[in-house]
Amino acid sequence: QVQLVESGGGLVQAGGSLRLSCAASGSVFSFNFMGWYRQAPGKQRELVAAITRDGSPNYVDSVKGRFTISRDNAKNTVYLQMNSLKPEDTAVYYCNAEELFLHTPYWGQGTQVTVSS
Repeated sequence: QVQLVESGGGLVQAGGSLRLSCAASGSVFSFNFMGWYRQAPGKQRELVAAITRDGSPNYVDSVKGRFTISRDNAKNTVYLQMNSLKPEDTAVYYCNAEELFLHTPYWGQGTQVTVSS
């Protein structure tokens, strides 16, 4: 049983920063893609950032230059550093990871990020 556990969400003022972490536990060797999605009230879940096993990142246009995704393969952990936060970044952020060999997708339980204006 593989679990992804997120941490680091919270309430921050506009312009502030937060760092999200997502750690995997259970019987997993490694992950291929790891990423962060978010879902705001009344909106569809969207991919915010993803990173390949070799560390190549991709970002949705709205967070480029403000968010940085990184990972530690030895710890099966992915991070999302969020700077210059805006009220429109308010959402539940979900960690996602694809197991390396079977390509099984896993999801975290979500962590709330609220940015006040």
